[in-house]
Amino acid sequence: MTDHTIPIKNPANGSIIKEIEKDTPEKIRDQIEQGHNAFKSWARMDAHHRASLLYQWSERIHEQKNEIAEVMTLESGKTINESLGEVDYARSYIDWYAEEAKRVYGRRIPANSEDKRILVSKKPVGLVAAITPWNFPAAMMTRKAAPALAAGCTFIIKPAEETPLTTIKLVQLAHDAGIPEDVIQCVNHSGKLVGDIFTESKQIRKITFTGSTPVGKTLIKNSADTMKRVSMELGGHAPLIVAKDADIDFAVNQTIASKFRNAGQTCICANRILVHENIIEEYSRKLVEQVKQLKVGNGMNEDTDVGPLINEAGFNKVAFQIDNALDNGAELLCGNKYDSDSDKNYFYIHPTVLKNVDQSMRIMQEETFGPVIPMVSFNDLDEAIDISNSTPFGLAAYFFTNDYRTATYIHDNLEFGIIGWNDGAPSAAHAPFGGMKESGIGREGGTEGIEPYLETKYLSIGNL
Repeated sequence: MTDHTIPIKNPANGSIIKEIEKDTPEKIRDQIEQGHNAFKSWARMDAHHRASLLYQWSERIHEQKNEIAEVMTLESGKTINESLGEVDYARSYIDWYAEEAKRVYGRRIPANSEDKRILVSKKPVGLVAAITPWNFPAAMMTRKAAPALAAGCTFIIKPAEETPLTTIKLVQLAHDAGIPEDVIQCVNHSGKLVGDIFTESKQIRKITFTGSTPVGKTLIKNSADTMKRVSMELGGHAPLIVAKDADIDFAVNQTIASKFRNAGQTCICANRILVHENIIEEYSRKLVEQVKQLKVGNGMNEDTDVGPLINEAGFNKVAFQIDNALDNGAELLCGNKYDSDSDKNYFYIHPTVLKNVDQSMRIMQEETFGPVIPMVSFNDLDEAIDISNSTPFGLAAYFFTNDYRTATYIHDNLEFGIIGWNDGAPSAAHAPFGGMKESGIGREGGTEGIEPYLETKYLSIGNL
């Protein structure tokens, strides 16, 4: 990053795709002013009209699906097939909230007096500012923008410096679909500068953020002076429990689908695999057989399964966790191979499986964000649950069992906001996504996802 531009790097080979201009602080504040001023007319627009514009936005995205996916792969490194899937996933939020725009209901409450009426209505909160991560540049954007626009809020977004091109493209398509330019805007600069401007602004009434827990805490603190609403989808450290009666082949397939998506760089991917001691040998053998078949390479190649890590810092963190585990007694079953060049700025880690991992190792205490599976055996179900809950995070968790009694017990005792039972891919636009403990505040998706963008007004009518 220079004083005036942000170079966008292709993680697959380190080449510079494009350089974009940084927005000056003055321009960012002007855009906030414009979004604030546009709020009144957008909020007054008929909900059916807003819904139709959202549908048109979704259709524009569909028409340029391949182009968007290519941009996403070039700037994020994820495989082209994953990028194509993400475009569809991003659209599903727009389509869902186009319908929810027409279902922002109020209600009438029976009064405690014959000459009174009590009415409750819902109104948009105002201008919303979003800060989104690099790992899902399309889906994280629409998961925030769609409910905000549907509710009648205006919207301004700062994408990650690593992956702004996807967001810029989506915002332009929103304008092409007829959503006014001041209603949905994009700004680009460092996260610290934009975050400070967003939190200081009295015109921004809500901040929605997806990213690390430390940054989320800072945004919450800095938003307190202006009493902004906040929605936070923060860090995770997902356990995956394989009970002794699980379908092992199915559990292995779902483990791989969860863990190696986007090279393990997702907030809900399985990070800690806990397998019953009676089946861990069979499970680990079948797991390693499939992991060894995964192809590592440039995401633009259609046969690539695992792409590069986003940058050197991410690479160093994952490599350190592997070394720390091995130095402290973990057994390497496969992987621990690197293809990296710090001078050329590309970093690959081949899918790695570690066995005999314990709680003392860093990989069991920190979110990994890389293609590494650490395995722990357990005998008692409560032991697996205790290990699962032994972190400050509570975003996602998974378990595999064919016994409904075991499943009910695990579900009731796991402290996580998203849980997959025999399901390694639980995310959906029509379901509430979010975490417990230090993994966030609020929910995105489902009917719950529009509520954070609405204020509740209560009218008491007397003298009837």
